[in-house]
Amino acid sequence: MIAPPPEGVVRAAVEASLAEDRAAEDVTTLAAVTPSLRGTARFLAKQDGVLAGMLVALEAFRVFDPVAELVVHVQEGEGFRSRTVLAEVTCTVRAMLQAERVALNYLQRLCGTATLTRAFVQAVDGTSAVILDTRKTTPGLRDLEKYAVRCGGGTNHRRDLASMAMIKDNHREALARAELSLADGVAAIRERTPGVAVEVEIDALDQLEAALEANPEWILLDNMSNADMAEAVRHTRGRAKLEASGGVNLKTVRAIAETGVDAISVGALTHSAGSVDISLDLEF
Repeated sequence: MIAPPPEGVVRAAVEASLAEDRAAEDVTTLAAVTPSLRGTARFLAKQDGVLAGMLVALEAFRVFDPVAELVVHVQEGEGFRSRTVLAEVTCTVRAMLQAERVALNYLQRLCGTATLTRAFVQAVDGTSAVILDTRKTTPGLRDLEKYAVRCGGGTNHRRDLASMAMIKDNHREALARAELSLADGVAAIRERTPGVAVEVEIDALDQLEAALEANPEWILLDNMSNADMAEAVRHTRGRAKLEASGGVNLKTVRAIAETGVDAISVGALTHSAGSVDISLDLEF
């Protein structure tokens, strides 16, 4: 089962988006549609994709009609073909029209992330590498976008700056300015936040041994050639997990996975995914 977003996240996101759209003041619907009128509408896919976010769409309708009901035909994380009826929602027509745009915005975008993630996961099938997301998410929507990554079969990297430590290039520069080593930095993190996993970023093979000596759980190989990553895998011999990152795309990800790295992080999953075309068609 795909872990849902944290409790309260969906409602908060939906309420903020409906407020942005001034849905409670919909001048067209409130004037033209009878309050008691109820109807059913179909979510119809206009292209192939992977489903993510129907729970968010339902929450949008329930803001205006708490008893809105959803009949699901495709489950979260399942693939679908164009012209598939994904689900049917039954509620007041007012609620349907007031929440329609917000519901579709979330559903289309999250399906886009899940669909792109699935493509990356399928591209590395048969290797030992997992596909990771990053923190390159839309402000305010991180938990929803990371949920969509899970729906696509990807794995979530650290959610935030407190859940995992990562010594990146600028941290290395700051350590060097203070005449401290990577090992000093890792030791300081372990002393301050025991139990938190540590990752060290390197961008050249000659930095690998110093990173290994610092004894982190993970080493990030940033923008390194496939040959260098394969050599890093041989040299590391399991002493740390290795993550590849930097400009990864669907044309290059398979070859990166075949170097033997444990994980490949792909910022594009959340910062460059498009939207899947889905319509909401009212039927009485």
